[in-house]
Amino acid sequence: MKSSVMHDADRHEHEHEHEHEHEHEHEHEHEHEHEHSCCGHAHPVPEPEIDKGAPGQYQYALHIPALDCANEESQIRHGLQEMDGVLRLVFNTPAGRLKVHADKPIEEALLERLKHMGLPAKVESQEDADAARAPASRWQGIGKLGAALALAVAAEAAHWALAGFSWVSALLALAAILLSGLGTYKKGLLALWHGQLSINGLMSIAVTGAVVIGQWPEAAMVMTLYVLGEWIEARTLASAKSAIGSLTDMLPEEAEVQSASGQWQVIPLDKIAIGQRIRVKPGDRVPLDGVICEGESSLNQAALTGESLPVTVSSGDEALAGSLNGDGTLTVDVTHAKGDTVLSRILHRVEEAQASQAPAQLLIERFARIYTPAITLMAVAVAILPPVFGLGGWLEWFYRALVLLVIACPCALVISTPVTLMSAITRAARMGVVVKGGRFIEEARQLEVIALDKTGTLTQGEPVLMQAQATALCEDETQARHFAWQLAAGSRHPVARAIAAGLEQERSSISDDKQAVAQSAKQLKGIGLEAPKGTLTDAPVYLVNERFFADAATPLPDAVMSQVKAFQQQGCSVSLLSIADKVVMIFAVQDPLREDAREAVHALKSLGLSPLMLTGDNPEVARQIAKEAGVDEVQAQCLPDDKWQRIKALSASRPVAMVGDGINDAPALAEATVSFAMGKGATDTALDTADVALLDDKLMHLPWFIRLCRFTYSVLLQNLVLAIGIKVLFVILAIMGYTNLWLAVFADVGASLLVIGNGLRVLGFSSKKGTS
Repeated sequence: MKSSVMHDADRHEHEHEHEHEHEHEHEHEHEHEHEHSCCGHAHPVPEPEIDKGAPGQYQYALHIPALDCANEESQIRHGLQEMDGVLRLVFNTPAGRLKVHADKPIEEALLERLKHMGLPAKVESQEDADAARAPASRWQGIGKLGAALALAVAAEAAHWALAGFSWVSALLALAAILLSGLGTYKKGLLALWHGQLSINGLMSIAVTGAVVIGQWPEAAMVMTLYVLGEWIEARTLASAKSAIGSLTDMLPEEAEVQSASGQWQVIPLDKIAIGQRIRVKPGDRVPLDGVICEGESSLNQAALTGESLPVTVSSGDEALAGSLNGDGTLTVDVTHAKGDTVLSRILHRVEEAQASQAPAQLLIERFARIYTPAITLMAVAVAILPPVFGLGGWLEWFYRALVLLVIACPCALVISTPVTLMSAITRAARMGVVVKGGRFIEEARQLEVIALDKTGTLTQGEPVLMQAQATALCEDETQARHFAWQLAAGSRHPVARAIAAGLEQERSSISDDKQAVAQSAKQLKGIGLEAPKGTLTDAPVYLVNERFFADAATPLPDAVMSQVKAFQQQGCSVSLLSIADKVVMIFAVQDPLREDAREAVHALKSLGLSPLMLTGDNPEVARQIAKEAGVDEVQAQCLPDDKWQRIKALSASRPVAMVGDGINDAPALAEATVSFAMGKGATDTALDTADVALLDDKLMHLPWFIRLCRFTYSVLLQNLVLAIGIKVLFVILAIMGYTNLWLAVFADVGASLLVIGNGLRVLGFSSKKGTS
């Protein structure tokens, strides 16, 4: 595992490795990247997010006691998101918390708007925030609810057993209502006062109506069951939301840091700066991202990538926060401070994704905004019209109308989509697949074409020397190999580096003057390298591709040309060492296929997707790599604009995915329906620009993710059928008089719990079989 700087340089310089194209440009790009590499990555650092205190932007942490259901979340979202200055809303519904990101001071306007909506809020203090983050007891409040439920059951029993003493039943019922639902009742009245048809408002009407017509036990059972259902729902949602956040619990709060005097001292993570040196002992978690400078060990990165097999690391390799150190002590130079590690950015992106709304969710919320008033108007009609036309008594139809009001609650319907998508996003993150938002879960299931870049996507992105073959014109093969090493070792081009690395172990003991050769060597744009006359021999020495000879109108000998073609047909890029006009060595360099590339392509095909390879490489090499990977369609010699044009043409008629490294393929990634970035070594770019990032570069996670998206969609449909089906059934039963208030509440709460439980099944989606 290379450091991110080296890995990035390898990838970006390797776009046209087959012809040594753009050598000069890549040198400058590499130098430019190093201007930004102080943090251990080669990409310009993005502007800070608004929750990092960017100048001119504001954030407000609000505590909203009435925020405890998806219905209130929807109400707040639609009430605030159009406010002037509001940039983003991040909900923690179970905790009744909302973070508002704004581009100007709007605190007073926010509080006033929420108060007008019947959802009063207060700005959360640091003490409030600390208390909210503190783990609450799983059973907190259950004793009070249990007592209220017992009182409600006793009220029901007294109603039947003590018919002549109705005051006993009423007293027990009142105690149950005060004990369990006084807060809910107040919130409901406040919402109704401000013209909001929230579930709390509907429950307040139903309870008040039941009391007015003397149905005290019914009122108590309705309120108690509703509050109990809300309690269960809130804790279930909190469990789902905290599933990914539990990763932060693995990180230590302190780390051993080397002082200027060389002594080791333990200090808090937030006091450790970039560039400081930390020590990670065997069995400890790596506290901050960095580059290993001393030691050898193995790192288990399951927390970041889902891969449980340890990775062997040593000096120069990356060590990412959250990784579990094996049996060796590591000394690490910190490259990212607390809050800016890969793990922190994963959690931040998952939070953003969970807070975003997918198209299906928006559609359901729009439906719910029509559905709730419609059912309420139906309830009014049921209460008035039948008695007017002599079809029954006022009391009977008023009771049925109350049941309809309870049925009007759209909680199960509204919550069915976000809990399922939230579970899918969390499950993906646990496997090292970071998704930007729920809409990409929906769109990925519909993909028909998946375009893959070659270098660094289908291949490993690190070319190796496969063969070094002397020609018939070579008089001294040892010397020729040494010349090739001296030229290649002074270059940063990936093909040249592969040649230098391949010859390193076998070069002669002749005294080197690599530095002098490197300084005097000329870059031949798109062709290779030249050591001028007098540098290595009395004649110029070239390490070039076959274009050099075509441009010079100097035909290659048939034997050499035949061997060049043979190597290219094997998927190799070819470089030629020439002394003057005599080709003395042929070097075949190949970027090996990823181990799981063929399996991943086969899996994608089995899912009905059509793989397409887009590459800047020459047709011979591209066709060979595609053949090995099992890709049937290839477009070679593509510049970034060519890839963009192809993706644009394809996406005009069907959903298309693009898989690349997130930089050279940026135009195509932006144009695709869903874009995937290979994240290892390019994590910043992957998380900031692509729709989905594969943090460990495992191609098999592509078909796995598609299966996850399709499974998630099937669960979404099941939840919609459950939520709507139960509502429709009880609307019919309510109108016909075959149900009562507490059964309606039981059905409403039951529907909510059913869709939550069904949605949480996605958290258990199998990584192998694609089933839950």
